[in-house]
Amino acid sequence: MATGYAQLLRTRHAVRLLAGTLVGRLPNAIGPLAVVLFTRSEGGSYVLAGALSAVYGVFNALGQPLLGRAVDLYGQPRVLLPSAVVSALGMVLLVAVGLDPLPVAYAAMVVAGFFTPPLEGGLRALWPSVLQREDRVHAAYALDAVAQEVLFAVGPLVLTLSVAAWSEGAAVLVVNALGVLGALSVVLSPPSRKWRSAPREAHWLGALRSSGLLVLIGSFFFVGLALGSIGVAAVAYADEHGGGLVSSYLLSALGAGALVGGVAYGARQWQGEPERRLRVLMALLALGYAPLALTPGVAGMTALAAFAGVFLAPALACAFVVVDRHAPRGTVTEAFSWLVTAFGVGSAVGMTAVGPAVEAGGPAAGFGVAGAGGVAALLVMLAARRFLAPPARPAHAPVTAENDRKGAVEHGFRAGRQA
Repeated sequence: MATGYAQLLRTRHAVRLLAGTLVGRLPNAIGPLAVVLFTRSEGGSYVLAGALSAVYGVFNALGQPLLGRAVDLYGQPRVLLPSAVVSALGMVLLVAVGLDPLPVAYAAMVVAGFFTPPLEGGLRALWPSVLQREDRVHAAYALDAVAQEVLFAVGPLVLTLSVAAWSEGAAVLVVNALGVLGALSVVLSPPSRKWRSAPREAHWLGALRSSGLLVLIGSFFFVGLALGSIGVAAVAYADEHGGGLVSSYLLSALGAGALVGGVAYGARQWQGEPERRLRVLMALLALGYAPLALTPGVAGMTALAAFAGVFLAPALACAFVVVDRHAPRGTVTEAFSWLVTAFGVGSAVGMTAVGPAVEAGGPAAGFGVAGAGGVAALLVMLAARRFLAPPARPAHAPVTAENDRKGAVEHGFRAGRQA
């Protein structure tokens, strides 16, 4: 699989698109943690920090599918770069105003969250036209999940080092400036400028016409809830165990565990239907989150965080394939963006719930929210399994840039005939 990854990365534009997307998503990846640290530095409580982060997450979740649909309709450059700039300006407003007046701080979170560009869905929409082959596209989904976990492992350290070098406010500005540069790199690339979505059926539900996608949204909402609660609970745990870098140790260990899991998952070719495999991975993910509520010492907690992350990247990589199989024609960016939305809303709810939980029962109660989220994600997947049945799949045809332009994704990865 390492050879396969190397071949994939040698494909023209692949490294640029992957790197640009990851850098562009840096504000989204660590934005909630940055808001928590900034709020605490300004004297705000955990409840306020969680509330501001939740507003950011909710409006991020609302914006992703709407901006994703705009990308499908109007192309990537017209949507991704302007939205990245506006989102960054929202964070600039937060730093400039602080917490007083508080309504302005909330308004800044609305703007920053809603206009976060759907770079994640945009990248997955580009892979078929760049890579030309189905097996490489599926490998790219696995690599995407692995690289994403590198981002979540490195991102908190970048934020913490920026705070140490300057301040919490300056760190927020630096991270968002990098985000704009990443989006700029993507939209200036030839694949992004040339990409067009498939013709789509005019329907107000868009990608939500797919019952399979609805199941994924419901399940990954609770995965997002777990991850959002872990971020705030990690800060609370750090306050009781030396502060400073401790929360970054935990979140980076979580990302490192997912990195290891993603590499291992991508090291083999999987047989059978991905819908069934995803249910198994969700069970393992729930099993990983439960022990966090034990809250041992820093070394033990770091090890538990690493274990908790092991099954996240495999579950994401498998979910990308399932979304690809169930997305209605012409809704590819929107469909992937809905999965991001599920994370965003879930993360916002988790951040909101974990604040009172931490203040009532300490970090253990906060991590208990994460464990409950993992179990709920599994239960949704099991209860609605008939709605996520493997779709009837037509014979595959080679993937070409023209096929991708015409929208060769419908109930699985398939290529259309050239006109």
